[in-house]
This record gives sequence, C-alpha cells and structure tokens, in this order.
Amino acid sequence: MKISLDALLILDAIDRRGSFAGAAEELFRVPSSVTYSVQKLEQDLGVSLFDRSGHRAVLTEAGEELLREGRHLLTAAGELEARVKRVASGYEAELRIAVSDLVDMERLYPIIEAFYAQNCGTRLYLLKEVYGGTWDALATGRADIAIGAPSDGPTGGGYSTHLLGMLEFVYAVAPHHPLADLPEPLSPCDIAGYRAVAAADSSRNLPPRTSGILTGQDVFTVPDMQAKVLAQIHGLGSGYLVKNVAMHYAAQGRLVIKQVAEPKQDVQFFLAWRSRQRGRSLQWFIEELKQRSIGDLSW
Repeated sequence: MKISLDALLILDAIDRRGSFAGAAEELFRVPSSVTYSVQKLEQDLGVSLFDRSGHRAVLTEAGEELLREGRHLLTAAGELEARVKRVASGYEAELRIAVSDLVDMERLYPIIEAFYAQNCGTRLYLLKEVYGGTWDALATGRADIAIGAPSDGPTGGGYSTHLLGMLEFVYAVAPHHPLADLPEPLSPCDIAGYRAVAAADSSRNLPPRTSGILTGQDVFTVPDMQAKVLAQIHGLGSGYLVKNVAMHYAAQGRLVIKQVAEPKQDVQFFLAWRSRQRGRSLQWFIEELKQRSIGDLSW
C-alpha cells in the first residue's frame, strides 16, 4: 500500500492551511519533513500532486482526487478508532434488535433517540420480525435482544426474559364481509367456511407458528400484521386482531368486531435477550424497556 493515513493527513493539512509551512505548524513537524513526505508520496504513485509553477503549491487534478477520496478514509479511520476505544470501555460495536410487527416503531424511536444522545457509538440494527420470528432471531444469533416476543420461547435456553404484558385479541371482519351479518357468537363452523388472513411467521430455522387458523380453512398469507389489518378492512378475509387496533378501525366503520364461541386467549409478550452478552448498550436497552409495557409499545 503506497498511500498511508499519515500522508493523507499531511495533504489535508496543507489544503486547509494553504501552505506546507502552515501544515507543518499544525502537525507539529518541521517544514522539511512535510515536504519530504509529499515528495515521497508523489514518487511512490508516479504522479504530481502539486503544481509548483507559481508562488505557492496548488493541488493538481490528481491531487484533488486523492484528497477528496482520502478524506473519506480519514473519517472512516477516525470513526473506527473511536469505536475500538468504546468497545474497550464495554460498549458493543453494534447491537441487533428484533422488533415484533406488533410494536409501533414510532413509539420505539424516542427510546432510540435517548440512546443515541449518549454518543456511545454503538451501531443499531432493527430487524422487523413476525410472530415467532423474534425468537428465531435470538436463537440463531441474528439479534441480541427482541422486543415483543410472544408466549414461551424455544427450548434450549440461552436467553433471559422480562414480561412486557399481555395483549387482547378480537375477531374482526369488514362490514361488507358475509360474517358481519351472521348472528353471534360465531361458531367454528361459521368461520371455517370463509378465508382467514394470516401474517407469515418470519422464522428461518425454528418451526413457523400459526394461530387462529381452522383445519381446512382457506388462508390468505400476508407479510405482517399491518398488511393483515388492511386485508381484513378490504374484506379479503377475516381473523383476530389486537383489540385496540380493531376498535380503532371499528370506530371508523371500517371493521366490525364479532363475538366468537371460542375466543382467542390473551397473549403474553416478552422482552428477551441473549444471556451471554453483557455489553453496556444491551444493558441500557434492557433497563429502559423494562419500564414499558407491551401496551405502551404496540400500535
């Protein structure tokens, strides 16, 4: 490698200070050292970086290109150096967070904003997961912490949990759906004759989960709970929705909540994290999220 970070620092200082002497002063070096470093770089690259025909050295086109791209390298090197120091102080270089599709991202962002205000340097990655996909992300190492993991986790351990609370689900259909006019409570036989809408479990390795689907029932599978709500509003099928979401659209006349003979049980949702990790960023999120309930975070 013929281009060193030190040489790029010298070029940057010369450009900003306007002279070799100014760069030498900023970098606490003698002018001859700065001149030698530039000449050495020019020799190694086989190009002229400065036009010396005038009273002062001016960057050539090649020199400008080297400095423009070189500044990106200097910035990246500085950020890398800072991250390494932060990792040594106990902060992770990155933290991957699996977020259930039942969690409203807008409610999560103020927490993330407060985290970023600490300037700890940990890079955050949010993964949107559906149903058991939150557990799958933890079990396979795709995530370090999961928000809104449902019910019991997979066997084998390796993670810790904190109960965020429970969500109530109700059966909902569009006003123009045939089930909307049937007498209540709807029986399994009533429901089985019509298409269900299901959000696809995003698990990659764990067996995918299903809920509220009757044997032999036609199923329209969508990518997440938001898509499921819209599909039911359009009458493409029926199914269970989080109660407060269903009531919101029922108040607008876009959904009808129906009583059923065999209602779905309330579902527990957890904050879960990989127990082997003890990084300071992970601990910060655990403590912050323990102060919230699933009701505070769901949409």
